[in-house]
Amino acid sequence: MTVEGNAPAPVRSALLDGLSPDNRIAHGFFNRAGGVSKGLYNGLNVGLGSKDDRADIIENRTRVSRWFGLDLDRLVTVHQVHSPRVHIATSGNRAERPEADALVTGTPGLVIGVLTADCGPVLFADAEAGVIGAAHAGWRGAFDGVLESTIEAMQQLGAKPARIVATLGPSISQENYEVGPEFVDRFLARDAAHDTYFKASSRPGHALFDLRQYTVDRLLKAGLRSEMLPDCTYADEQAWYSYRRSTHRNEPDYGRQISAIAIKEDAHGPAF
Repeated sequence: MTVEGNAPAPVRSALLDGLSPDNRIAHGFFNRAGGVSKGLYNGLNVGLGSKDDRADIIENRTRVSRWFGLDLDRLVTVHQVHSPRVHIATSGNRAERPEADALVTGTPGLVIGVLTADCGPVLFADAEAGVIGAAHAGWRGAFDGVLESTIEAMQQLGAKPARIVATLGPSISQENYEVGPEFVDRFLARDAAHDTYFKASSRPGHALFDLRQYTVDRLLKAGLRSEMLPDCTYADEQAWYSYRRSTHRNEPDYGRQISAIAIKEDAHGPAF
């Protein structure tokens, strides 16, 4: 498999694009295009926790930063641990990667991003307040409240839920997300109505889980305008890294893509 293209070509959300006519808020759900990684990681692998060549990872992260018109030192990510914790970013410090699964900022000129390989990347923005957020929402994070924690942190910076727009980016689809009975039981014990997010699998005792709809429904319940992008990370190998696909193939490791958002320092600059 070869990923074509010399520059990143992220997928965009029309909902987020429509927030600021002056292009003040820029975002991208970056796929594998435009990267330098090779072999198993072919493409734009930005995962510092992967076993990919470190120099290639740094170059890929630099390309993401440059897409926003910023240096690598302005890209802020965290050490993700499937938690509801949120980091409030105020400066670009590559040495600082706190354990958290979401970031928020009101500081122009910072790119905040989350890494995924099947889990749901969610980008948030309150254009009026000038506050943005990014959350890594796997089943555990979504179940434990990472989305709501992100909204609360944005409110601390002046955002209001009625103004926040959120988009769930490329992630694993229900058709490719099989889970066992203990997984289903956990959700039903929390709320019997969660039954709607499961349908029968071909394997007895197993089910297919709709993580994407579960995520969007939690965003809507929190009072946000929300949408999801249709791309399935598992199904489209040319475009996306997938942890589950790599696991099914018994591959030794997998790449990670990034979903990122920034507030431009020059609100009247060119569109991205």
